[in-house]
Amino acid sequence: MGQIQLKTALPGPNSRALQVRRAAAVSSALGQANPVAIKRAKGSMLEDVDGNLLIDLAGGIGVLAVGHGPESVKAALHKQVDEYLHICSIVANYEPYVELCEKLNSLTPGDFAKKTLLSNGGAEAVENAVKFARRFTGRAGIIVFEGAYHGRSNLTMAMTSKYSLFKKGFGPFAPEVYRLPLPNLYRTPKGMSQADYLEWSCWNLENALVAHIDGSALAAIVIEPIIGEGGFVPVPKKFLEKIREVCDKTGAVMIADEIQSGSGRTGKMYAIEHTGVVPDMVISAKSLGAGLPISAVTGRAEILDSPHIGGAGSTYGGNPLACVAALEAIKILTSIDAQEGAARIERIVREIFEPMQLEIPILGDVRGVGGMMCLEFVHDQASKEPWMEIVPQIVKGCLEGGVILLRAGLYTNCIRFLPEVTIEEATLREALEVVAGAIRQVNKANQVAVAAD
Repeated sequence: MGQIQLKTALPGPNSRALQVRRAAAVSSALGQANPVAIKRAKGSMLEDVDGNLLIDLAGGIGVLAVGHGPESVKAALHKQVDEYLHICSIVANYEPYVELCEKLNSLTPGDFAKKTLLSNGGAEAVENAVKFARRFTGRAGIIVFEGAYHGRSNLTMAMTSKYSLFKKGFGPFAPEVYRLPLPNLYRTPKGMSQADYLEWSCWNLENALVAHIDGSALAAIVIEPIIGEGGFVPVPKKFLEKIREVCDKTGAVMIADEIQSGSGRTGKMYAIEHTGVVPDMVISAKSLGAGLPISAVTGRAEILDSPHIGGAGSTYGGNPLACVAALEAIKILTSIDAQEGAARIERIVREIFEPMQLEIPILGDVRGVGGMMCLEFVHDQASKEPWMEIVPQIVKGCLEGGVILLRAGLYTNCIRFLPEVTIEEATLREALEVVAGAIRQVNKANQVAVAAD
């Protein structure tokens, strides 16, 4: 017997009842990918309020690389609950905050003195990183890239790429943010080789110092080493090296946004470690806290020390419960089991879905690194025209089969896999076979519809 156990059709009656209450009580601006209500969770498994057991491939949008409720994390939380729940790092000092900063200073890339500031979530950490860079350089300009997602605050919305979903109706946005194309090699322009496209992208970054902003006004370049919300696009090593070169030349700060790609997700603590490129600052969040809200900016000590005393702060940032959870999560995420597990996820995803590209014309690309994998859907593999309308059908089919997952992509035409990095192979295969079946079913229905027309 597999892990999935369905007692009702999904969503079940109790989930539907809670959906009615949600619609009446919660802002409709808050989206929801899967209309089920969860009662308990453990590892890679979810139990809904109707008693159905589901496999989780969404992981709270990449928050749960350690899975749901690891015993060591829960034990640390119970111990901390008995000691104190909150102090506020601005009010007084406490051990878990300092210990976590020390740990992050030792883990982030770079052989130089480092310091860390903790906060609550990704957007807050991005804002802090930009503040540090601006204060350190005395400049205002920030370069970001197409497909990027950096958050939903006013500044981070300005930095985020996708307009219709995240930004529509919320402007005006913070100024001095300059957006450039990113070399997504799957979407290499017609008539160019991937090598030529990458070479042009590097030239264009250099040209931006004339066309968009002078180097003397540039505070930072912010890059996700693997684009997250934009469709799990690994940024080529050569392009990251070019960013490092431009920052070195201009005195700007290179910031790696590792909110989704970091914290052990790809088999290394940070995705940029796969390339050997060393940024000046690294932003951590999501899986860092094992499900608790925490984020961090870690980087060169002279940058983190550049603001005046009181220039940075956060009431709940580095809450002791979140800190002890993060310390235990790091032990798991830096283990050999986690590293091997991430590699196993990539291998199995490719093993199942790359051959499907030969039989399923709507499956355009299979990509990612480690436990951060993605499928992109297109009208046909030649034109690569994004097919966003078909993805909700696949997600719905997966839910009906007992698997929870999410969409992604600049064109919202991808599904992403963010499982527990130590997920059992049998459990992963069971979940991915449900996904493969849903893709085949939707593809067949599409073929029938086309034939009928």
